[in-house]
Amino acid sequence: MKKPITANQPSQFELQPIVAALNMGQLEQAQALAKKLLKQYPKSFALFNLYGNALAGQNKFKEAIESFRNALQIDPTIAELHFNVGILLTNLNRIDEAISSYKKAVSLKPSLTDVHYNLGTALQSQAKFAQAAISYQKAVDLEPGFFEAIVNLGVVLQEQGLLGQAIEMYQRALTIQKDAKVYFNMGTALKNEGKLEAAIESYNQALALNPNYAEVHSNIGEVLRDQGRYDESVTFYKQALMFEPDLPVANYSLAVYLYDSGDLEGAIEHFQRSQFADWEERSLYCLYKTGRFDEFKQGLDQLKAVKHNSPFLATLAGHYAENFDVENDYNFCPNPMDFVFHTEIKELKGENSELRRRLLEEIRSADVSEKMQGRLVNGVQSAGNLLKRPEPVFQELAKLVADAVERYRQNFAGANCEFMNSFPKKTEIASSWYVRMKQGGHLNSHIHEEGWISGAMYLALPSNKTHEHEGSIEVSTHGDDYPKRHDNFSTKAIAPEVGDFVMFPSSLFHRTIPFSSDEERICIAFDLKPM
Repeated sequence: MKKPITANQPSQFELQPIVAALNMGQLEQAQALAKKLLKQYPKSFALFNLYGNALAGQNKFKEAIESFRNALQIDPTIAELHFNVGILLTNLNRIDEAISSYKKAVSLKPSLTDVHYNLGTALQSQAKFAQAAISYQKAVDLEPGFFEAIVNLGVVLQEQGLLGQAIEMYQRALTIQKDAKVYFNMGTALKNEGKLEAAIESYNQALALNPNYAEVHSNIGEVLRDQGRYDESVTFYKQALMFEPDLPVANYSLAVYLYDSGDLEGAIEHFQRSQFADWEERSLYCLYKTGRFDEFKQGLDQLKAVKHNSPFLATLAGHYAENFDVENDYNFCPNPMDFVFHTEIKELKGENSELRRRLLEEIRSADVSEKMQGRLVNGVQSAGNLLKRPEPVFQELAKLVADAVERYRQNFAGANCEFMNSFPKKTEIASSWYVRMKQGGHLNSHIHEEGWISGAMYLALPSNKTHEHEGSIEVSTHGDDYPKRHDNFSTKAIAPEVGDFVMFPSSLFHRTIPFSSDEERICIAFDLKPM
């Protein structure tokens, strides 16, 4: 928009040297000329705009913002200038202010595609994924071939667990441009959907474009692990580390493989190199299981002093205290057996439960890969996050699980421990899966290291029992072959009925007691953890 020339406004002749200096990249000269002329024309929109551009070009972002805002005080209707201010604020990591500027720009001129895109990236950086998706979608609507906006829309949809929609966006982006990062993102979405073979295919497409893509090699290893192809998975972890020796996730995944294989010394080395996720707790686990109790106790005390909300650390601290008959001073969940909750989902009860019928039908026919689980005997486990799948029956069950978790929260409200004080405010299912067992099926003792609260709802159970606890779930303060000096650990067996729901702290050991009848035992399990 052209500003009218008045007695208080510079002429085009006076502005021309500044414009010329900007066009020639002589930014300091343009700054000096504009600053000098502003003394004569302190109400000139054009001068403040030119002065701001000269400052911005020299990365003098704060001064440039001040100049642009002076211009906007004279005329606040220029959408492009609000956009420029937003960009500079983003560069200064003043994201809330940047978002306000971008929103002002699009309210004045909704057709500015780049503003919608930048608003999306700002919202995404604050984990406001649903809002970011709206902005990216507007950018794509305005420019259907906007590759970066389509990819980022896929990312924020994936962050919300909308995996099918995210995959559609990645596929659309790949029709515009073949890109290794997009194939990588699509592979992770397919993996989380439980489509393991499709995930590997997508990862291989990424490697065809970038053979040295370390994260892709690492993720292929994770998929192979889930398929039970353990030796092959190690090859890919090592390949990833050949390209990027300090890649955290590859070091961590290799450490977990060594950890599960019994090479605890080797596992410690890679956990410490990874500095990833719960590497400190897992290092302590390795020390404890190899009997290096003095080192373990020293590390335990150091970690307890700085990390107050770790379920895995609670397992280690609790077991050590009970094993060595000392006080457990880690107040995450010092008495986990007190927080076992046996309830029901009434919609799953009764022989004529329509929801249970639909769930069993979907489980037996769903396009979900099976995941190998080393602790599971005579059974299969689904891959991906079952309660994040798009099928209506799983979405319906997810809401019922959220309701049950809320009952759990209310039941234990007021308990004086970090487990309840920091209980996740939002019920976000971190992982969920079905487990189908046949005759002789059972699950060996374990904890869910990455959970906060874990649970299982029961859809089918063996009825012909030789003793009352066949097929029951057993919770205990001891398990997983931890070293023990006595047998006085707390243990409780729960015999659920069809439609029942059992929840407990993820730090508590649990296992399934084997059953002998020729029937199927089917449950859906889940982990909840803070996001």
